Amino acid sequence: MQVLNLPACEFKIKNRENKSVIFDMIRKKYVRLTPEEWVRQHVIHFLINEKKYPSSLMAVEKKMTFNKLVKRTDILVFNQKGLPEIIVECKAPTVKITQASFDQIARYNLKLNAHYLFVTNGMAHYYCMIDPQNECYHFLKELPKYGTNS
Repeated sequence: MQVLNLPACEFKIKNRENKSVIFDMIRKKYVRLTPEEWVRQHVIHFLINEKKYPSSLMAVEKKMTFNKLVKRTDILVFNQKGLPEIIVECKAPTVKITQASFDQIARYNLKLNAHYLFVTNGMAHYYCMIDPQNECYHFLKELPKYGTNS
């Protein structure tokens, strides 16, 4: 798999039925190793190891219903009160981050009301803080560490 613009990690990878699978420490199971999954697993480790978010506050591919359609957030991080804090949208490294990527995560946030949005393809990372009073978001240089404000 491609080297990403995220800290290197040790992963449990094995072959199952002629396909590579990677262990997801949040879902506690092996999942098919796709380019998007490669990014997702790096982001999970980044959030835990670098930003110090507890794994117990994370959900991966959390289902939600939006306009009668079932959607899934790539990674959802909750605060200590159990409310959404960060929504992460992961794309494969070859997928360019576009306005459509932000539109997708912003639609999810209409329902979830998280404080931060994080869009990445593993190479480029975009962090936004939601400003509910002005109904907009502000780009940040980095995501705040767990327990701090930007």
